[in-house]
Amino acid sequence: MREYDLVIVGGGPAGLAAAAAAKDSGIDSILILERDRELGGILNQCIHNGFGLHTFKEELTGPEYAARFIERVRERKIEYKLNTMVMEISPQKAVTAMNREEGLFEIKARAVILAMGCRERSRGALNIPGYRPAGIYSAGTAQRLVNMEGFMPGREVVILGSGDIGLIMARRMTLEGAKVKVVAELMPYSGGLKRNIVQCLNDYGIPLKLSHTVVEIRGKERLTGITLAEVDKNGKPIPGTEEDYSCDTLLLSVGLIPENELSGGMGVAMNRVTSGPRVNESLETSVEGVFACGNVLHVHDLVDFVSEEAAAAGRHAASYIKEGRKENAREIVINAVEGVRYTVPCTISPERMEDTQVVRFRVGNVYKNCCIGVYFDGEQVIRRKRPVMAPGEMEEIRLEKEKLLLHPELKTITIKVEEA
Repeated sequence: MREYDLVIVGGGPAGLAAAAAAKDSGIDSILILERDRELGGILNQCIHNGFGLHTFKEELTGPEYAARFIERVRERKIEYKLNTMVMEISPQKAVTAMNREEGLFEIKARAVILAMGCRERSRGALNIPGYRPAGIYSAGTAQRLVNMEGFMPGREVVILGSGDIGLIMARRMTLEGAKVKVVAELMPYSGGLKRNIVQCLNDYGIPLKLSHTVVEIRGKERLTGITLAEVDKNGKPIPGTEEDYSCDTLLLSVGLIPENELSGGMGVAMNRVTSGPRVNESLETSVEGVFACGNVLHVHDLVDFVSEEAAAAGRHAASYIKEGRKENAREIVINAVEGVRYTVPCTISPERMEDTQVVRFRVGNVYKNCCIGVYFDGEQVIRRKRPVMAPGEMEEIRLEKEKLLLHPELKTITIKVEEA
C-alpha cells in the first residue's frame, strides 16, 4: 500500500488551495484525487466573471480563477490523479480509489482533507406532480451543456429557484437567444446574491416571483408547459392563484447539498443544518486527522471564501502531520440561536487556534437594520450593526485568541441576530 502524508479528495478550488497551503507549510508528500478529467472543479463551467475580487483584487471568470490555483499546484510539483474515483475512506485514513489505468488501489494517509464540493438537489426532492418529460434540467447541468458541451437545452425557459446558479443561467440563456419567462422562488426572499438579482434578472427584464412554486408539469414526451401558484407561509399552494406558462425547458435551482457520502461512510459527525461535517477551529472533523473545507463543509456564496477556508485547512493538516494533535485542550461550544442557522466551526479551542479565528454563518431570514450580537457565557463582547442580512449571503465574525485566553472558564459563545 502506498503512503502519503496528506491525501486531498477533490481537485476543485478547495482542494487546490488546501494543497498549495499544505506544501507551503512544509509537507512534501501530497496527493490530490480528482474524479473529473481536469482540475478546477465546477469553476470550469462558470464562464461568467465576478470571481477573485477578494483573493486577487481583480475580476476573473471561473476558469481563469481555477487556472491560477492549478498553476500554484503545478509550480509546487504537487502530485495529482485525474479520472480517479474515491470509493471509501476508513476511519484509519486508508483511502480506496479506482481509475482506468490502475484499477482498484489503496493509499494510506497520515491526514485527509475532504474537498468534494456539493451537488444540486434533484427534481425527486421536490415532489412536483406530473410526467417525466424531456426538458427538465438542474441549472448546473444546463450550465455545463451550454458552456462546455455547446448544447442549447431549449428556447422557452422557466426557472424554479433563485439560487445563484439559477440567476446566472437566466442571463446566460437570454444571451444565447432563449426567452426566460419567469424565475419562481418558493421562499419569500431570494436565495442568491443581491448583485446577481440586479445583473441577471433586473438588467434583462426577467420577472422574479417570490412565494411561488411549480404545481403542475405538462407534456409527455417533451415539456410543453408548467403551472405556477402562489404559496402560503407554510409553503402550501393557494387555490385560485395558478398561472400557466408555455415552455419547453424547466431549470431547477433549488439548493445545493454537500457531497458527503464518503464523510458519512467513515463515521464523521454531521451538522444537521448544513448537511456537512461538524468541525472545530482547525476545520478538523470528529475523526482525528480528517479535515474538511469548501462546499463539502457548508455551501459558500463566494469562491474567494472557499479558497481562504481551504488554505486554513491545509495549514492545520500540515501542523497535525508534523506535531500531532494537542490533547486535553478545552473546547468552547459555539451556539447559533435567534436567526443564526449554523456556524462553522461548531467548537473552538483557544489553545489550538490561530491568532484570529473566522466564524462563518448564515441567517435564516431577511433582516434589516439589525445587529449581530456575540456573547461569552451571557456577557456581550461584540455588537455589530448590519443594514441588511439575507440567507443568500454568508456572514462572518472574527474572534481574537488573546481575548479568549482572558476567559479561562468560558464554556459557550453565543451568536444571534438582535434588533438595532
